[in-house]
Amino acid sequence: MSAIERLRSALLHLDPSCSREQWVRFGMAAKSGGLSFGDFHEWSQNGDNYVSEKDCYSAWKSFGERGGITEATLYGAALRAGWHNPGKSRPDWNTQYEAANRYACSIFDRCLPVLLSHEYLLRKQGDNDGVYVYPDSEPSLVIGEANVAGYLVVPCFSKGQLETLQFISPNDGKKLNLPGASFGDGYFTVGDISDTIYLCEGIGQAWAVYQACGVAAVVCFGAMRMKRVAKVLRAEYSNIHLVIVPDRGMEALASKIAKDIAGCWVELPLGKPVNYDVNDYAQEYGYDTLANFLLDTEAPETRYKLLSAADLINAPAMRWMVRGVIPAEGLAALYGASGSGKSFLILDMACSIAAGDKYWFGYRVSQSPVTYVCLEGEVGMGKRVKAWSSYFSKSLPDGLHFITQPFDLLSDDVNELVKAVSAAGGAGGLIILDTLNRAAPGADENSSVDMGNIIAAAKQLQVLTGGLVLLVHHTGKDTTKGLRGHSSLYASLDSAIEVIKTDTRRQWAIAKSKDDITGDGCAFRLEIVQVGFDEEGGEISSCVALFDDSKEALQKKKANLGSNQQIALKVIKEMLNVSSYIGKESVPVGVRSVNYDEALALVTEQIPAAAKHRKTRASAAITGLVSKGYLAMKGDWLWGK
Repeated sequence: MSAIERLRSALLHLDPSCSREQWVRFGMAAKSGGLSFGDFHEWSQNGDNYVSEKDCYSAWKSFGERGGITEATLYGAALRAGWHNPGKSRPDWNTQYEAANRYACSIFDRCLPVLLSHEYLLRKQGDNDGVYVYPDSEPSLVIGEANVAGYLVVPCFSKGQLETLQFISPNDGKKLNLPGASFGDGYFTVGDISDTIYLCEGIGQAWAVYQACGVAAVVCFGAMRMKRVAKVLRAEYSNIHLVIVPDRGMEALASKIAKDIAGCWVELPLGKPVNYDVNDYAQEYGYDTLANFLLDTEAPETRYKLLSAADLINAPAMRWMVRGVIPAEGLAALYGASGSGKSFLILDMACSIAAGDKYWFGYRVSQSPVTYVCLEGEVGMGKRVKAWSSYFSKSLPDGLHFITQPFDLLSDDVNELVKAVSAAGGAGGLIILDTLNRAAPGADENSSVDMGNIIAAAKQLQVLTGGLVLLVHHTGKDTTKGLRGHSSLYASLDSAIEVIKTDTRRQWAIAKSKDDITGDGCAFRLEIVQVGFDEEGGEISSCVALFDDSKEALQKKKANLGSNQQIALKVIKEMLNVSSYIGKESVPVGVRSVNYDEALALVTEQIPAAAKHRKTRASAAITGLVSKGYLAMKGDWLWGK
């Protein structure tokens, strides 16, 4: 007999109704010796002080794999309780197993077929086929402190042999298992097995599945036994379709099991409480709706997906959050030296994206929710927000939210942030971590291992939220070398924006773009804005980032124009000469401007390209004129320089 079987035997001999302190010690000893959570939970749920599977699993996760308490603790307690070590001789083990099996069979022989009027069947709309009741007329059977007379009895079979029994209270549905007898590889089947089997945690869920679609449903007797039963069924039925049906809150476990046994799983609707199951679903929406729901299975992703040439050609175009600057999904960074103005610049970008402005520095914007994790504290961010709101005379957009509490990428903070972002409707949007250094306190940015962990955590955050994660970061002492830290960070980015400050100007530029042109960008300046007064009457000020339209900046930006840009500039200059639009939005006083959409329509007509490409190339030509300083743009308006 194996050491695991021997340790499991010792655990099952102990009283699960022991004190909480003893229960924890026995659990630690069981885990130290190599037993599974399924073994621990199977034993625990027979205790009269059993709380729930969730409570049991929470305790199990807190136990170390190894520590001061070992399996010797469990063996010692079992021996003191009268346990005989079956490992000393094989016959002893066989005798013990046979005795447990005989005991289960003797109890089962006392049971009677259950009537459809049984309270638990009525409540769960269940069927009485194959299930029984322990009658009042038989000798009293007490499990824990409960007399199970009148309880529903569900047998657990393995290859036709009875393994154990589960008793279900007609009043509150509490489940008790027969002490001393293990579930082993057993399960209970509702319906006849054909080409599909649904695996459920309990009998109520299996009844609902079978009644909805007439397909066999297997009772696993608990979520933590689903993996074991699924493997048994896969070995027994190699070509059958297996579908895992978890309760709400156990989706991750179901997905993993489905992947391990090449099966599928179903996911109950979001927003339902933990432990909500398919029986609840059937009673809420009806069995016809449940039948349709059960057909909508989730298949685990395979590592490799084969694409044809046609698949690649017809793949969806790259989606952008700011066209040509940052994508709608992935990992990006905005970096620069301290004092370069990057935090003011990223706030302005965040406001444009959240508000759904048409353009940011001349680049087209797609509206998305934004979560700004500002790790420099509330005071600094508060001043920037006030300055932006005051300068533009408007409130910050509703789709922009801030977090100023400490955050650590290399901790469970990632999961907590995901919950907060999702609850606020920010999933699929932009998450800004300002700065990376403060988001990974204690990590060595120059270490390949630490940086690898940082990248993995940032990508995990992106996967869980589904949008773009943008890291605000610093350059090193040598600013020509770009991002500070290990080179693996830059390699992992889908987009990178470099912010540069010299003695005479500031500029941001696209340093990296996996799917577009690099090198484009714009000069910008910081405008000082007074936001209040301190206790001594001194001014409190901050800044906003604005397009730099100074003569020096424009001279440095201008360059040779492409043919489409030359066409666009000629068309727009002609429009400006006759324009009656003066004083629009932020256009300088007395300066003529043209509406962007009107300009785009006229330029599109002149671009020498296939009809389906003209508008895209016209838009790119106008954006290029703005970035090179030939035109200025704010909101919907263009004007000349």
